Amino acid sequence: MFQNRRTVFLFLCSIAFVQALYYIITLQIKKNQTIINSGLAISYEYSSDITKTSVQNTVALLNPSIQTELSSFANASFIISHNFIKPDPTIYNSYPICNVSFSNHNLSSSNHNLSSYRVTVSKTIYPFDIIEQHHGEDLYPGGHWFPKTCRTEQRLAIIICYRNRELHLKLYLDNIHSFLKQQQLDYTIFVVNQHGQQPFNRAALFNVGFLEAMKLYSFDCFIFHDVDLLPEDLRNVYKCGEKPRHMSVAVDKFNYRLLYSSLFGGVTAFSLSDFTGANGYPTVYWGWGGEDDDMYLRVTRKLKKTITRYPIEIARYKMIRTFNHTSGKANPDRHTILYSKYDYSQDGINTTNYDLHHVVFYKLFTFINVTLPQESFEHIRLRLNIKLKPPKKKVNAVRKKKV
Repeated sequence: MFQNRRTVFLFLCSIAFVQALYYIITLQIKKNQTIINSGLAISYEYSSDITKTSVQNTVALLNPSIQTELSSFANASFIISHNFIKPDPTIYNSYPICNVSFSNHNLSSSNHNLSSYRVTVSKTIYPFDIIEQHHGEDLYPGGHWFPKTCRTEQRLAIIICYRNRELHLKLYLDNIHSFLKQQQLDYTIFVVNQHGQQPFNRAALFNVGFLEAMKLYSFDCFIFHDVDLLPEDLRNVYKCGEKPRHMSVAVDKFNYRLLYSSLFGGVTAFSLSDFTGANGYPTVYWGWGGEDDDMYLRVTRKLKKTITRYPIEIARYKMIRTFNHTSGKANPDRHTILYSKYDYSQDGINTTNYDLHHVVFYKLFTFINVTLPQESFEHIRLRLNIKLKPPKKKVNAVRKKKV
């Protein structure tokens, strides 16, 4: 009798063990299929030396296409619930202001050894976990860092528009983190991904990055950055001034020359007041071209300001021109929109339309994944009251027949 009871007991235990094991495996699989959506509940918790912003997120199942996008960041560590850490103002305000030796008053100095300011650009592509080893020891989740011994004057958000450029992103992250740390900046890197097959809308993604970044931290300086441009000089300080700044003045692809005086693409810097005053970037340029020139006109016409630049020997960048990347098709309507003199208050931050799928806090960057509903040119034209010019009449020369 005792032997039979023991056999039954062991049998029941084995069944319970198998069920528990199945439950654990199933739970782990579901855990690996979760995302962060836009439902952010933010609370503040004070500790002795830092303020923690606790960001709780609703978890939802990934659809297969979004799973594919996230799986491209293999070996990159991330979290789905994040304490966005910022300095405690009580203690932080007692620190001296960060003052690096290559700050603005040394930009044009000829008495320094210029080679000491040159940045050696790494061209080796490492997996994300190795890049984390290079730079992640003192990084907070989401690609956030700030100095621990001095006080920064600005809070910088670097916003990158993105789609299917993993190799470029790896090179960018492996180079930019050390560059920004040497400049003693309070910075966070945001990578804004356009999900889906619609034509790429670079400018609208910049607006998305701005809007989502402001939900997390009180940023007051924004640098909008192409993923394939790497700075070559530490004196090219990533800060905002009283006017918008064109950062990428001299690119190696163009023999380190400024192509034209109103060029305002590649890397640009805006203070919070200037970016909101310009109503952000336009959202109406689907495909390649138009948005940078439009932004230049917003600065000169809406803000009534001029753009600034560092000297050409300082604002130097190397462009990553490999990995078979090709630009999107040119927008055939870009010139019609650009030269229409439409009202900039009718398009920009206030009209940025997007579906937010999730925000993921990787160790090296904050990943924002969105779909941009495409707007047809006819709808854009009607919304902005753009008048189409009548087509030019063709004059056919009539040959007179000789009698």
